[in-house]
Amino acid sequence: MFRNLANQLAGGQYATEDKKAMSPTLRSDLYDAFDKSKAWLTGGLGGGQAGDGVSYGTILTLIQKHFPHHKMGLELVGHSEHEAAVIVGGVTNMVMEFSKWESMAGAMAVHTWVDSLVQGHKRIDAGTRKDMIAKGITRGLNYNTDVSLMTQQFTARIQIIAALKSVSAKLHGVGTDEARQSEALWSSKFM
Repeated sequence: MFRNLANQLAGGQYATEDKKAMSPTLRSDLYDAFDKSKAWLTGGLGGGQAGDGVSYGTILTLIQKHFPHHKMGLELVGHSEHEAAVIVGGVTNMVMEFSKWESMAGAMAVHTWVDSLVQGHKRIDAGTRKDMIAKGITRGLNYNTDVSLMTQQFTARIQIIAALKSVSAKLHGVGTDEARQSEALWSSKFM
């Protein structure tokens, strides 16, 4: 599932036909996805956790509601890094789509999304799972996000990119390889 999705995301497969208006439920679904993703990443709240192979379904349904033509397989179920990458990439694409219609509100939504990711990661107990989730979040943002969905408005675009490239430094630490790679990757996407 996740390799197929990652390949489609990298190829800009989230981009749909030119829509004439924003989905009326995109904003509410977006914030619902933020809340569910944060709880899902953290785990232990009764709603499942990343890597259990099943609990991502409600979040995936929200993503597919706004990208219905997107096909997903079931290849890497049960791997927390891969599940996190798919969900993070999908929700980030929802934010990008939102920014296309309401650029400054989209930029603010990105900040809320980044805060949700960082707070969710902080709540995970230290260990291998925490490291895998951090790698999944970074992969989802850096490689599973379709930047063609992002607004073209200059100010909002700068804010979105600045927020997204700060995530790796917050998760992995300032100056780490992951943080530097993310910074370079997102800086190149501004062009």
